[in-house]
Amino acid sequence: MAHTLEELVEMQRAADQAHNRVLELRDQYGPPAQAEWAESQTETYETAWRAWRDLARDLQAAVTEHADAEGQARNEVEASVKKQARHPDPED
Repeated sequence: MAHTLEELVEMQRAADQAHNRVLELRDQYGPPAQAEWAESQTETYETAWRAWRDLARDLQAAVTEHADAEGQARNEVEASVKKQARHPDPED
């Protein structure tokens, strides 16, 4: 199913939010390979990391489908989605 550009922007925002959560946990707990984490911290981090990974994977597939369906270059669609998600037009 080809997604609309608006849906892709929302998917990008969700992936960005999930990535920010992973970064917050790294700041809070310390780097994964260099810090001793409690089991609950490890589970929380791994859950957040998987959520980010899955959202990013789904977004990449959706961007590819959209680009193919619209006859556009994939990298141009991805750049447009990221720009709209991260720097929305104030008039929208």
